[in-house]
Amino acid sequence: MDRSFVTGVRVGLGLALASFVLAVTFGALARSAGWGVVAPIVCSLVVFSGSAQFALVTVMSGGGGVAAAIAAAGLINGRFVPMGIAVSGDLRGGRLRRALEGQAVVDGSWVAAHRGGGRFDRHLLFGATAVQWPAWVAGTALGVVLAPPEGLVHDLGLDVVFPAFFLVLLLDELRSSGRARAAAGLGATVAGGLVLLLPAGVALLGSSAAALLGLATPREDR
Repeated sequence: MDRSFVTGVRVGLGLALASFVLAVTFGALARSAGWGVVAPIVCSLVVFSGSAQFALVTVMSGGGGVAAAIAAAGLINGRFVPMGIAVSGDLRGGRLRRALEGQAVVDGSWVAAHRGGGRFDRHLLFGATAVQWPAWVAGTALGVVLAPPEGLVHDLGLDVVFPAFFLVLLLDELRSSGRARAAAGLGATVAGGLVLLLPAGVALLGSSAAALLGLATPREDR
């Protein structure tokens, strides 16, 4: 077995543990939001993106509707376009194989596989993702099966995991470049204003669109 793949598995184990815990919460809250048993698990199998799946549940349970939920998830997952382009030079094979290999591009694995100078260790990327995906799906299934009642979800504080997750993403962006701070700040401001007048799901979608406007601001130094 390739040594880089084994290294990736070791790196991915820590990420997988965090993913599993987060996925349990996703599964439980998706079930409590009326998704049923199958839909949350299928969503984790296919989407495999915590931020996008949180957006789906948040928007739909917040009254935003299916179209708004998909739009919000799409905007959030848009980050994978430049990430995929960056790693594409280190993938192998024809278009189909490269597309399949590109499915291993997730946040933690992408960062771990970066060797500097725009180069990536593809085997390390595969190894890190290979343990995270089943952990995410298994965590979701466990959360769906446990299906805690709404009162228990509130008592344990699980109902604040989604907004807390997005807050962590926001704080991380604020420590990045000036353009990122402008996008994150504008998105947070718009969401804070809209949530006073509209359902939370619609507010989230509005903030995502505002973040795109923030990215249009002139580039600044860090």
